[in-house]
Amino acid sequence: MNATTTRGALLAALACVLVGGSFTANSLLGHYPYAGGQFMRYGLAFLLLVPLAGPGAATRLRTLGAARWLRLALLAAVGMVGFNLAVLAAERTAEPAVPGVFVGCAPVVVAVVVPLLAGRRPQRAVLYGALAVAVGAFAVQGWGRTDGAGIAFSVCALVGEVGFAVLAVPVLRPLGPRLLSTVVCGIAAAESAVAGVLADGTGWLPRPDAVEAGALLWQAVVVTVVGFVCWYMGMQRIGAERATLFSGLIPVAAVGTAPLVGSGSYGAAQAVGSALVFAGVAAGSGALTSGRGRRPAAGARRVPERALEKL
Repeated sequence: MNATTTRGALLAALACVLVGGSFTANSLLGHYPYAGGQFMRYGLAFLLLVPLAGPGAATRLRTLGAARWLRLALLAAVGMVGFNLAVLAAERTAEPAVPGVFVGCAPVVVAVVVPLLAGRRPQRAVLYGALAVAVGAFAVQGWGRTDGAGIAFSVCALVGEVGFAVLAVPVLRPLGPRLLSTVVCGIAAAESAVAGVLADGTGWLPRPDAVEAGALLWQAVVVTVVGFVCWYMGMQRIGAERATLFSGLIPVAAVGTAPLVGSGSYGAAQAVGSALVFAGVAAGSGALTSGRGRRPAAGARRVPERALEKL
């Protein structure tokens, strides 16, 4: 791995570890309105990201066509608001790491879908690594306490995780990681407000208690501002397929932090599964091979713009 690839891998890994920790934070928001909490999270993150958007942000936004704005709205709705609402809903009847198991399958889906949409065959090393990551993610959690609703919402979380990577590919290059994170957070806040009013009426945004406020602040500042920028910086450097491999770290981080709030345990099975996740990430991302001869990944800087527009 060269310096750029190594940095991209580290950024993607950090982002996914932060997201995994947010699953445990979500368990502290079980009685707070879904959409209201997402509005507070993304609204605060948007305000914090605006000064970081970089020079020429307004100019870059004006060059976006209607199709790209629609994609941004869909990215926010599916990959952000929908993903988090699905996780929160799943955790009403499931242990915090259960949706993480399904999200851990995202690398397999992305390893197949992204190349097919780009008109090429999946890369064998990435696909095998993704399968190892998915098996490891399952081993980390096993099949803990859940029910049909928990499984259904966890599947929705998987769809959201895949959308968060795939839908961002064509808009990452023209906007860059910081401006992209800023824009989608603003859109997600607006979508959450609309969903909150429709679902909960005037009670959609109650005052959070101290525990809920701490969880929301963690999600806004650490998971969203830091995590989103790191994720898109990583994806910009190593591509969507390899970056999504690191989402296998989400259930590892989730099950590792669950004992902190008394909602899970960490034992031998979790350790073995974590090792398998790390091995799959290392093999699929190219950490175990030299940088020569590897095909460019979709979403990386060297992919032509026309190829990106196919996604």
